[in-house]
Amino acid sequence: MMRQAKVQRRTSETDISVEINLDGSGQAIIDTSIPFFDHMLTLFARHGLFDLTIKGRGDTEIDDHHLVEDMGICLGEAVKEAMGDKAGMTRYGTATIPMDETLCAVNLDVSGRPYLIYHVDFSAGARAGGFDLQLVREFFKSFSDHSGITLHINLFYGENNHHISEAIFKAFARALGMAVTTDSRISGVLSTKGCL
Repeated sequence: MMRQAKVQRRTSETDISVEINLDGSGQAIIDTSIPFFDHMLTLFARHGLFDLTIKGRGDTEIDDHHLVEDMGICLGEAVKEAMGDKAGMTRYGTATIPMDETLCAVNLDVSGRPYLIYHVDFSAGARAGGFDLQLVREFFKSFSDHSGITLHINLFYGENNHHISEAIFKAFARALGMAVTTDSRISGVLSTKGCL
């Protein structure tokens, strides 16, 4: 059974549609109106092997904050819905990804308990392609809150802001791909409580 979901969100600030297939092949159609963010989400789909379609518009004439934050909400809700009852899933995922001079690790637990640890220090005003890099944390906070995933993002080192961002999104993709992988040896959910 294909694990898929579609989420739509429309507010006075944003209009977003997200479709995800957790059992995909890394195909992405991304149009958020923010080119650098499109690039990051395309990397996420490709390296997590998720099929992902995202269309989003928002009040970017103010800044990108509302749109990026709401994208996190929608992607989190879509992943949560696509996981269903989480039966057979390996639950935990970890990835450490190099990107030239940068090294980043993402560890996560599909626990039903949202929590974000984010040890990445983009300086105030840091940008990549016009994108405010402090919004990366806002995206992952929204994702964690709405997916019910415990998410630890730790940058060991890095200098180039583009490389740091890529390493974060690629590590996130690989870790999530690992966590949602199913294993025939797992009966029900991987928890002694019997639920996640």
